[in-house]
Amino acid sequence: MTGFIDGLLNVSPVVAYIAVFCLVFAEDALFVGFVIPGETAAVLGGVVASRGEVQLGAMMALVVAAAVIGDSVGYEVGKHLGSRLMKTRLLSRHSGRLDNAQDFLRRKGGTAVFLGRFTAFFRAVMPALAGTSRMPYGRFLAYNAAGGVTWGIGFVLLGFLAGNSYEAVAQAAGRDLAVVIAAVAVAALITWHFRSRRRRQRPATSRQKHDGGNS
Repeated sequence: MTGFIDGLLNVSPVVAYIAVFCLVFAEDALFVGFVIPGETAAVLGGVVASRGEVQLGAMMALVVAAAVIGDSVGYEVGKHLGSRLMKTRLLSRHSGRLDNAQDFLRRKGGTAVFLGRFTAFFRAVMPALAGTSRMPYGRFLAYNAAGGVTWGIGFVLLGFLAGNSYEAVAQAAGRDLAVVIAAVAVAALITWHFRSRRRRQRPATSRQKHDGGNS
């Protein structure tokens, strides 16, 4: 892994863009996440940006696009291959964790798609499980995009701020830091939900007062 990381940090900008995109995309579409977690590639993309070799905004956009597109491909794989996919040698070795992921998806629905983005195993299998369960694609895409944007920007920015301390960050990225980023994202979603609800209630309250005043 160290050789791979050093190699990625010493390639041309174009190759860095392509490598990061392919790794993040393949994690969800092709289950490469069992070998190389996508957050490692995202963090390294931020590190390359911190060295001035690529644009930070472009790397963020690239990682987000790769995450969302990769999840969509994983969804289609699960939708069309279904139970046959779960019986493959790669996934049959993780049957217990797959059962947990399927139970999480049944209980939480779209929220599981969003939160699954922040756990390596769930990130690799959740899109396919959503497709297998026939979750409506529009609903899947909404939660998938929200998770991809939060995760992609968060981990690329993390690598950008870490700079040369990337090794410690990459090792922790799949554990504590993922939990922190997910917690912040959930808190932001809850805040947005209640503010939107208040805004919808205000016009109704105003109309009731107005009608009462006229009676």
